[in-house]
Amino acid sequence: MLTERQRQILSAIVDDYIRSAEPVGSRSISKRGNVGFSPATIRNEMSDLEEMGFLEQPHTSAGRIPSHKGYRYYVDHLVKYGSVSNDEVDGLKLYFAEKIQEMEQVIQQVAMILSNLTNYTSIVLGPEVFNTTLKRLQIVPLNEQTAVAIIVTNTGQVENKTVTIPEGVQMSEVEKMVNLLNSRLINVPLYQFKTKLFNEISQEMSRYVSGYEELLGMLNGVLDAGEEDRVFLSGTTNMLTQPEFKDVEKVKTILDMLSETHTLVRLFAETPSGIQVRIGQENQIEAINDCSLITATYSVDGQTLGTIGILGPTRMEYGKVIHLLDRISKELNHVMGRWYR
Repeated sequence: MLTERQRQILSAIVDDYIRSAEPVGSRSISKRGNVGFSPATIRNEMSDLEEMGFLEQPHTSAGRIPSHKGYRYYVDHLVKYGSVSNDEVDGLKLYFAEKIQEMEQVIQQVAMILSNLTNYTSIVLGPEVFNTTLKRLQIVPLNEQTAVAIIVTNTGQVENKTVTIPEGVQMSEVEKMVNLLNSRLINVPLYQFKTKLFNEISQEMSRYVSGYEELLGMLNGVLDAGEEDRVFLSGTTNMLTQPEFKDVEKVKTILDMLSETHTLVRLFAETPSGIQVRIGQENQIEAINDCSLITATYSVDGQTLGTIGILGPTRMEYGKVIHLLDRISKELNHVMGRWYR
């Protein structure tokens, strides 16, 4: 447990670092009107906070910056919500009040609004990601080398993709694979296809289907079909404006991860309902271990339909982002209710 004085000093350091992106010294904290401690007292407390793992000291500076543990404590105990301006909230209400016919248009606009208001990267998963399941898979041969893979979903959506039949694999083996997949993947949500296929069904295929490894490679692209249409990103290059990401290789790793739709779907599919904050290494993907990801779900009648998220540096405006996601998820609940009820 931190003392009240330590809580005040940690909160002031996080707030200052979020604004400046520069290490924070005791003198700058002492000048804040709401702190009221001498620089010497603050220095002692900063040393204790560093020893407890809440602060870090860059080698080139006498100031301190928050650690991931410090951000975690700040989010759980110290962050102040409600820092979204009335104009921003009014803009959201005005947008959602308009009569919009296309759900896809709503999701795209939500992603754009969030990235514009926060200057971070926004990621929105549409309802189809979680609700769309497989009804039937077909592979129709065109000739000896090519075929058309057809995925029919429970919503009536039909997705086609031309595939190359692996050399040496007979169509009879392709038919065995299709029959197996239709028996095992029916009613499985689209986002779970690859996990089930490669972790569970592949072993069964190895016993009954000749050339199963080559067929799995062929299916890999088929199961990505249409996934891009259900994931919406905005502000992907906003990372370039953050001082933490001057390292080109670090930014490239993050941008590469953002381009992997299946990775994003898997990450968000494991998100619990409500507002969630993942800081640094709490994220399960190494590429974003220097980032924070804040997510919120939207639902109708208690059934989660999708997820919206903000990805930014650990030096994030947590109060503003959490409050903004809370407001916009509630508006999405209302909008989605008009379609699903």
